[in-house]
Amino acid sequence: MPDLYLATPASPSLRAELDRRFTVHDKDPPPTTRAIVGGGQLQLGAEMLERFPTLEIVAINGVGYDGLDLDALRARGVRVSTTPDVLTDDVADLAIGLMLAVQRRIAANDALVRRGGWKAPLGRHASGRRIGIFGMGKIGAAIAARAAPFAREVLYTARSAKSVPWRYLPDIAALAEESDVLILAAPGTAATSHIVDAAVLDKLGPAGVLVNVARGSLVDEDALVTALWAGTIAGAGLDVFADEPHVPEALRSMEQVVLAPHQGSATAETRAAMAALVLANLDAHFAGEDLPTPLL
Repeated sequence: MPDLYLATPASPSLRAELDRRFTVHDKDPPPTTRAIVGGGQLQLGAEMLERFPTLEIVAINGVGYDGLDLDALRARGVRVSTTPDVLTDDVADLAIGLMLAVQRRIAANDALVRRGGWKAPLGRHASGRRIGIFGMGKIGAAIAARAAPFAREVLYTARSAKSVPWRYLPDIAALAEESDVLILAAPGTAATSHIVDAAVLDKLGPAGVLVNVARGSLVDEDALVTALWAGTIAGAGLDVFADEPHVPEALRSMEQVVLAPHQGSATAETRAAMAALVLANLDAHFAGEDLPTPLL
């Protein structure tokens, strides 16, 4: 059976199916490795590629691919697949959940009651606010559709204006300045690295909330901590971080911050659908067929 490197942990059911098809290596993959399976955080640059002279396909169990050197993979003729669409709804749902949890103190009040307390500080009104979305791909559009019924206005920033009913703003600074809630739903690239910096947070303002379900790299985490401590913004809901799984103690200590362990797609239904797409792409490749969801 072909050698496959499982670069990140897989569910028991996916692992069992991979074991049926491949000789799976969790560590120390041999140079005869023909396939790699990993999550959206997989790091695979040109130097690491030298370890895999027979590599044919990289199957990403997710939609993120910012850790892949696509130019190097393309030059080598390595195919790349992702699992798009099936996780859109879950990520969008979590974005709205984080937004509501921050403004209505859901996590903080839960902890208060569990400690035996009852008297809690007031939360913030969640309806009738301007909600800005950075990134208007499928996930951004799904977030906008969920936010629109109770938002005062939905705004967005993307590389270009889209055929959507929401107001377009040309850059994230302008978006933050006009938004009460800023939701990040853009890919993690060199162009978006630390795009949410101290200046953007300052424009979001003391009543503003930041929600990130995209990539931790989009946010200057030190600037975010400073802004939260100083009251430059009101709070944050974060599913992703700069150095996962390490979350700064400062963020973990703040009641106005709601944290999740990169769980945007973490439902049983979606993880099963993602695993099925990983297997479908691998099966198609080794059968000499077109990939169902190719990136390269």
